[in-house]
Amino acid sequence: DVNPASRMGLYALMEGGYMAYLIRAGARLHQAGCNGCIGMGQAPATEKPSLRTVPRNFKGRSGTKEDLVYLCSPETATASAITGVITDPRTLDMPYPKVKEPRQYALVSNIIAPLPHGKSAEIVKGGNIKPLPEFHPPQDHYRLPVILKTGDNISTDDISPAGAQVLPYRSNIPKISEYMYYRMDETFFDRAMKIKHHGSIIVGGKNYGQGSSREHAAISTAYVGVRLVIAKSFARIHRSNLTNFGVIPFVFVNPDDYDKIQKGDELEILHVIKALKADEPVKVRNVTKDEEYLVQHNLTNHEKDYILAGSRLNVIKMRLQKETHQAQ
Repeated sequence: DVNPASRMGLYALMEGGYMAYLIRAGARLHQAGCNGCIGMGQAPATEKPSLRTVPRNFKGRSGTKEDLVYLCSPETATASAITGVITDPRTLDMPYPKVKEPRQYALVSNIIAPLPHGKSAEIVKGGNIKPLPEFHPPQDHYRLPVILKTGDNISTDDISPAGAQVLPYRSNIPKISEYMYYRMDETFFDRAMKIKHHGSIIVGGKNYGQGSSREHAAISTAYVGVRLVIAKSFARIHRSNLTNFGVIPFVFVNPDDYDKIQKGDELEILHVIKALKADEPVKVRNVTKDEEYLVQHNLTNHEKDYILAGSRLNVIKMRLQKETHQAQ
């Protein structure tokens, strides 16, 4: 199964004449994108080994819960497809291929330029395509329950799983959010939605949000009413995605404080906006246990603007509204 990573890559294969060799060799060609990596087609057989040249193989990532996925190089995958068993390509009695990158990739895109200023058009959407939720600026005072406490290295697959069951809802945030953390805690979504308007907090360990750069993990976090994520440390891209959608990522000043908090504890945080603007640590009071901890953010100036506006989209909207007003 061949999954081109992009339309430009697919076009380069076709322009160079390589695609004919792959098709004649029995390869099945799929739409450009990350389909095979996230279980959209080519789901592995239950408890049977399969080889993938994709970057990750979290349990169930490729579409089957009881998969036995091995990651390998394209050369190893090709050699193994020829022999039927996992094969070191250097052991085959054939010349090792030399791959030459194109000097320039042709720009092939489906993106349509915006209409001229002042023109509008109706965007026709199917029933499974829902608008993004609204994102609101932060409050200065929070008193919220810990809805979930996770361990180290929680991945974006744990937060918002891949797989054929889930991914048809990628354009439907309310529906895809129902699958949040369902491999870890099937009750998470229902519990979070019951207190969505009040809000909640997630407490995480080291490297929270590692793995693929799936922004749905952050959008769904905001959608179910999580206002803050407090962790020992964050994976860089997920931390940035959280700020894009108005969820505040705080880090423990003393990582040992993580051990003192349990799911269900009520945490109170005062002067949040002041702490964001001044780059100061802020006190978190555990109302349930009558304890205090210090947390801090590591936000850039741009990320602070996104949080204070409620989301990066809100910042862009305000900028466009300002430009439109000035033009008028």
